[in-house]
Amino acid sequence: MQRLISQKQAINIMIVLLTVVLVFHMMVLIGAIPYAVVWAGKISSLQDMRRLEVISICLNSFAILVFVLKAGYIQQKIPAKILNTIIFLLAVFFSLNTVGNLFAKSSFDLYFFTPLTFILAVLCLRIVIDKRLK
Repeated sequence: MQRLISQKQAINIMIVLLTVVLVFHMMVLIGAIPYAVVWAGKISSLQDMRRLEVISICLNSFAILVFVLKAGYIQQKIPAKILNTIIFLLAVFFSLNTVGNLFAKSSFDLYFFTPLTFILAVLCLRIVIDKRLK
């Protein structure tokens, strides 16, 4: 896989994809996209949607920050081992999310988010297997 896509390309793709996901969740939060298409179609109230969407926005923002730091776009002295551990945990999270999306009631979750979370998991693994960027 290292020859198909570089670590830097994988990081940049992650930043773009997570930014798109972040905007999507913001649009759900403001009501521009119906909340029935997210969270496996299991949200039953506006209050639940707001709580879950705020959590999702925070997690996606944190993940974007991790990848921006990993890419070196923001200069901080955070050890590579810490960033790689977080990225590995994100790979596990996206993998579990992929499995969960396979059982979603919402066909949008099933056909859009299942492949997306799978791609995000693979990209995370691609990033942590390369030791060049610290």
